[in-house]
Amino acid sequence: MKFGWTAMGGTLHKRRMLPTVALASAFFAATPGHAGGISAVILDGDQVIVRFDAPANMAPRPARRVHSITVPIPPVARGVTLPPVEGPRDASRPLVVIDAGHGGHDPGAINRENGEREKDVTLAIAQAIRDQLLKSGRVRVALTRDDDRFLVLQERYGIARKLNADLFISIHADSADNDMARGATVYTLSETASDREAARLAARENKVDVLNGVNLGGQSGDVSSILIDLTQRESMNISVNFARLLQREAAPYVPFRGAAHRFASLMVLKAPDTPSVLFETGYISNTADAAFLASKEGQANIAKGVARAVEVHFARKLAMRGGGAGG
Repeated sequence: MKFGWTAMGGTLHKRRMLPTVALASAFFAATPGHAGGISAVILDGDQVIVRFDAPANMAPRPARRVHSITVPIPPVARGVTLPPVEGPRDASRPLVVIDAGHGGHDPGAINRENGEREKDVTLAIAQAIRDQLLKSGRVRVALTRDDDRFLVLQERYGIARKLNADLFISIHADSADNDMARGATVYTLSETASDREAARLAARENKVDVLNGVNLGGQSGDVSSILIDLTQRESMNISVNFARLLQREAAPYVPFRGAAHRFASLMVLKAPDTPSVLFETGYISNTADAAFLASKEGQANIAKGVARAVEVHFARKLAMRGGGAGG
């Protein structure tokens, strides 16, 4: 994905269509002192290309790229093989990437009573969701991992971006000191956590890439918050809508907490151009939830709930593209 500008005027690319006027307005409004004007707005397939002129008072100098959204969102790291895409061979069908949280040397949360590990539960649930989605034949599916391997957080959403996924769902199982806490929650991205528990989760999950004091993510470079805002705004709105839909459609199959939709600054949700949710399917620290999550019946129920939400989500998108009513 290209999304940047050059010092002497340039081109702004957006892979997924945003409202052109809003995109351009947000860019120039957020750029202090920019006196340049838009010279052209071009719709090129699924791109919005906004060309703009340099400000009149800008001193001439050689054109150079000064920012790119690809700087903080690295491609899939070398050595990581892209997973197979399963389902219909029709590339126009939506692609859902399911991410089984944790794995390898990182077990995630562990039940103190029976030793049940989050990494095992999330993999089994992700596989159940994949199988359920493939039954419909309406979507394509890929898993970030289909075995017990470790992926850094950037690799997880990097896989989704590399495959040009339409939806990214990261599967987790929460834990709490209070073993009475139970129920599923759905998280979407926010720079400000919605409550203390969301902040605790973000602090824990975002440290997954750090091992013995070494940051395995290896992310380098700073990027203007302007660019991130432009690319993430639409994706975040879609993510919020899907999170609410997931709670509604999965409620007959999965016990949710009272305030089931929450916001947190979770690294795994920060792909700017891919709608993403983190689904905490329950508390592995709770006896009843742990049994539900580890059982074939529980995994099948979670898969049914997710599949229903995915089906409604893409049906709405199709209806909106066709001019029909969309909720």
